[in-house]
Amino acid sequence: MTLAFSKYQGLGNDFILIDNRHQVEPLLSPEEAARWCDRHFGIGADGVIFALPGSNGADYTMRIYNSDGSEPEMCGNGIRCMARFVADLEGVREKTYRIWTGAGMIVPQLRADGQVAVDMGEPRLTPAEIPTSLQPAATANEVVDVPLSVAGQDWAVTTVSMGNPHCITFVDSVAAVPLEQIGPQFETHPVFPAKTNTEFVEVVNRGYLKMRVWERGAGITLACGTGACATLVAAVLTGRSDRQAIVELPGGPLEIEWRADNRLIMTGPAERVFSGTWGAALPTMATPAPASGINCAVDCINGCVRPDACVGEGFVGQASQFIEDTSLDRMLEMAEAAVRRRQQERMQAAQTSGPQWVFPEDGIRPEDL
Repeated sequence: MTLAFSKYQGLGNDFILIDNRHQVEPLLSPEEAARWCDRHFGIGADGVIFALPGSNGADYTMRIYNSDGSEPEMCGNGIRCMARFVADLEGVREKTYRIWTGAGMIVPQLRADGQVAVDMGEPRLTPAEIPTSLQPAATANEVVDVPLSVAGQDWAVTTVSMGNPHCITFVDSVAAVPLEQIGPQFETHPVFPAKTNTEFVEVVNRGYLKMRVWERGAGITLACGTGACATLVAAVLTGRSDRQAIVELPGGPLEIEWRADNRLIMTGPAERVFSGTWGAALPTMATPAPASGINCAVDCINGCVRPDACVGEGFVGQASQFIEDTSLDRMLEMAEAAVRRRQQERMQAAQTSGPQWVFPEDGIRPEDL
C-alpha cells in the first residue's frame, strides 16, 4: 500500500504523520508502523502518528504507534507535531486545537512565534494511577524518593503519570548514566506492570534541569514532552525545583510550568522535515514495442502471429506472475491507495490554481450572456 506522509520533529523526537481524517482506524497496522520507523530499511522515526476524526468533542483524535509497534497513551512532543501537521493541512498558522488521546483531552495552541504551547492536564500521582506496585514512603499516597533496586544499584525514584507512566530519578551527572544498559531494565522492571518511561535528571538550579530519557517502546530519544512534565513535577515534589523551569533535553529545551490550578503547560517547537509517499506500488508494465511491423493489439487479435518469437511474451509473464503472487485484497489496497493519491493531487492542484477564464478577443456581447 502506498501512502502519503509527512515527517515532523520536536527537538529531534521525530514522527511520521499520516492524514487519517477520513476513517477512524489507523491506515497502518502496528507491524507496518514498526517497518516504517526502521532507520535503515524504512523512513526512520520514533513513532507513527495518525490524525483521526475527532471524538468526545475534540477537533481531532490522535493515535500513535511507537517504533516497536506498541501503542502509548500519549506523546508530548508528538502532540505538538500533530498540531503543526493539522494546521499545515488546514493552511493556518495560529490556532488552538482540542485533540483526544489515550490520556484524555489535550489542548495545544500554535503561537505567532512558531512555538506550540500545550495544556497537558493534571499529573497523576497515586500508585494505582501510574501504575506501580511501589509503596509510598510517607503518609501521602505518592511514590516520592522511594528506593528501587535496578542493575545491582539502589535508586531513589519518584513516579508520575501524565497519562503514561514515568519513573524519575535524580543523578549528579546525566552524561555519566549508562542509559543504553540500564534503561531497558527500568522499563521492564516488575514493579511497573505496564512498563515505564524513565527519566534521569541533573539539577543545575531551581529553574534549570537537565534530563535524559529512556522511552517505553522507543528506547533512547532526543526528547520526551510528557517526560519533561513528569520531571518538573518530581523535582517540585522533592523540593529541588520551582514550579516553572527549563528542562534541557539532548534535542533542546522545553519550558514547563506546573500552574497553581494543578495543570501543566509545556511549550516547545514542532517543525516539518519533509513529505513524500512510501510503500509497495503496482509494477510498471512497459508497452511492447512493435517488432518487424507487428502491432500486437491489432495483428494478434485472433491469436499470436509469431508464437515462435512473441514480442509480448515477457510482459504477459510479468503480468501473470503479479496476478499469481498478489492477493485480491492486496490489489484492492493498491487501487484504493492510487485513488487517494490521485484525489490528493487533484486537491493540491485545485488549491494552487484558480479558475481559468477565456474571453473572446472581441469581448463579450450582452446577447451572448
